[in-house]
Amino acid sequence: MPNRLATQTSPYLQQHANNPVDWHPWGEEALTLAREQDKPILLSIGYSACHWCHVMAHESFEDAEVAAEMNRHFINIKVDREERPDLDQIYQTAHAMLTQKNGGWPLTLFLMPGGTPFFGGTYFPKMPRYGMPGFRDLLPKIAAAYHEKRAEIQQQNAALLEALGRTLPAAARDNRLEMKHAPLFAAVRGLAQAFDDVHGGIGHAPKFPHPVELEFCLRRHARDGEETALAIAQLTLTKMAEGGIYDQLGGGFCRYSVDQYWAIPHFEKMLYDNGPLIALYSDAWRVTQQPLFKQVVAETAAWVMREMQSPDAGGYYSSLDADSEHEEGKFYVWTPAEAKALLTEEEYAVVAPHYGLDGAPNFEGRYWHLGVTKPLAAVAGKLDMPLAECETRLASARKKMLAVREKRIWPGRDEKVLASWNALMIKGMARAARVFDEPKWLESAQRAADFIRSVMWRDGRLLATYKDGRAHLNAYLDDHAFLLDALIELMQAEFRMNDLEFAQDLAELLLTQFEDPEYGGFFFVSHDHEKLIHRAKPGHDSATPSGNGVAAAALQRLGHILGEPRYLAAAERAIRLFYPALEQNPSGFVSLATALEEWLTPPRLVILRGQVGEIRQWQHALAATYRPDTLVIGVPDNIGDLPPALDKPAGPGQAGAAVNAWLCRGVTCLPPTADRAALEHALDHMDPAPGI
Repeated sequence: MPNRLATQTSPYLQQHANNPVDWHPWGEEALTLAREQDKPILLSIGYSACHWCHVMAHESFEDAEVAAEMNRHFINIKVDREERPDLDQIYQTAHAMLTQKNGGWPLTLFLMPGGTPFFGGTYFPKMPRYGMPGFRDLLPKIAAAYHEKRAEIQQQNAALLEALGRTLPAAARDNRLEMKHAPLFAAVRGLAQAFDDVHGGIGHAPKFPHPVELEFCLRRHARDGEETALAIAQLTLTKMAEGGIYDQLGGGFCRYSVDQYWAIPHFEKMLYDNGPLIALYSDAWRVTQQPLFKQVVAETAAWVMREMQSPDAGGYYSSLDADSEHEEGKFYVWTPAEAKALLTEEEYAVVAPHYGLDGAPNFEGRYWHLGVTKPLAAVAGKLDMPLAECETRLASARKKMLAVREKRIWPGRDEKVLASWNALMIKGMARAARVFDEPKWLESAQRAADFIRSVMWRDGRLLATYKDGRAHLNAYLDDHAFLLDALIELMQAEFRMNDLEFAQDLAELLLTQFEDPEYGGFFFVSHDHEKLIHRAKPGHDSATPSGNGVAAAALQRLGHILGEPRYLAAAERAIRLFYPALEQNPSGFVSLATALEEWLTPPRLVILRGQVGEIRQWQHALAATYRPDTLVIGVPDNIGDLPPALDKPAGPGQAGAAVNAWLCRGVTCLPPTADRAALEHALDHMDPAPGI
């Protein structure tokens, strides 16, 4: 008999619907049952692409003996961390406080009926190993402690709740505190200290892509000429693109590399990584003109549209599993014999040295995972053939290998549509479309945005997740902030009035439902959200950018586009609230550092009015140069009912011009021009604010 998870929208929860465990989804029914039966809660948090979640499920949750112990002693609750990031944030923080160890997934916590955790860990094996207790033996001991050590647990609970409260940023004692540029420079220094200058990357194994930090480095190079910042970004992006973290055949990046060389990934592919990486590689190409970066954008965008976008609805799916046929990476890896049997002798002579098939196996001692081990130019030299011929052979071989790979048994795909992750991909595809003038990428981004607006926006409120015809769950700070940011990017690729109106609606919700009216900053959940044991106000960047940082930056940008002081004021309050944390740990708060940068020096706003075709030509020409402090909004003359800030008239003597352009910074604007060369000259020579 399926348990209560069978009716849930989360594929992760549905994976556990036939467990012998009496699972509940998170909700008042399960919490009430725990109180009525005086049982502790066993909370298990994971996600569908999580390898160790699958391992624990096979070992314990599918085992009748373990399930019987779970059902006897606990009310068991299963949570998808992607649908409920509010719960995941709280309980990951609590786990770190209880255990003094890093968290992760699966997260396994034991809670009091009121929701406060008193014991926990991450993955537990069924039987004792890896220096960890066996899950089956642990369960009755935890249940006994709950009943026999209630006073000690209550004392620990009080201390834990107090500690959670202290994680909120302290209100600034002096709102007149001068905010300076120093944290911007310090952030780059901090990233440089953690930078691997041989293999690229921030930190050491396991290595994550860190797109937010690398984007900040590109910005600092563009704004201040910091060569160290450019070196960090360029080397890291090159090594990632050549490594096994990048799918050399199908495009797209895996979540992280288990080694320092970017060679062997944890094979799950997440939407939230690939959206920012598409934007980042597009920007890096503008700075360096490195062909590899353009190739990565094109291949990853193609992968997104081919494998990660609903062909009917238009929303982007969440992830691809690491496992297929119960083996991690099986879908992606090769043997030399497989490749040799598929390719011509000439093709294999190129592929083998280029991707390392002529060396020892690099995955589990018996498989080869593809990564660039010898540059194609070196292969061409060794084979004494022109580089162009080498490239042709490689392209032919890759096409054949991808076609065969697609006939293998696929990893599972999590087809739920998350508003926040879709927003990150919408921004990435819109940025790439703008940089490379690719209409199909823009159309992909617009379809996803239209899906969210038509299906996940109801009665003036945003919903967090959609699957199987059902949109639900109160949306979070990240959903609103990331989507606002994405809409501003979309409007720069092609102005649509409904995108602007949606952006204004989201900005108003940020102010009315998420902003702390007393101290500033934005809570992760809305004012009318379900009451939990803690209400977080996160500022630190993680695998995704900080919701507070993105909200502050996006509200500032929309405030400048519309001339709306309320948005600018709310952004400033958030930046001021987190400024002490930014000073103390600047490289951990680069999203807020970006917002600070644009508070100190308002972005330049270019408004183009004229005919659609000519506006598009101007936009494409302007997009060729990386100017991260410049917003370009092209509004065709046939669009009416514009806000006053965008409803610009033609300049004197320019009424018949194909395009009229206004260049402003803050409240200061230059005279309008119909000369694109004059506009570009003005952009290159407009004086920055003091201190930059």
